[in-house]
Amino acid sequence: MSVHNELGSGFPEVIYQRGLGVELMAADVAFQAEIHLPVFYKKTSIGSRRADFLVDNQVLVELEATSELTSLNYAQVINYLKAYRLEVALLINFGESSLRFKRFLHNTARPLSH
Repeated sequence: MSVHNELGSGFPEVIYQRGLGVELMAADVAFQAEIHLPVFYKKTSIGSRRADFLVDNQVLVELEATSELTSLNYAQVINYLKAYRLEVALLINFGESSLRFKRFLHNTARPLSH
């Protein structure tokens, strides 16, 4: 929230990504940014996709800077959880006047309200 409070909306996603990286480092949270994670199909790695953040090697964090989140954004995160074989993801949208986020759990295959 501090990144959104400081910058507001209107910047490209990469600016918020860098700001969030600064905040995670300041909080001494273990994370990797812009990493390529393998995509699996039937136990076979078939390529990779870039993830915005992987926190503590277990939480996927995807960022957006759009006027509103859509079902396509949700589908992307749900697919990433399945493909990356992760259990938890956060989708954070910096593009609205108020910070919006959704938490996803792989076993529910849907966003949890926040």
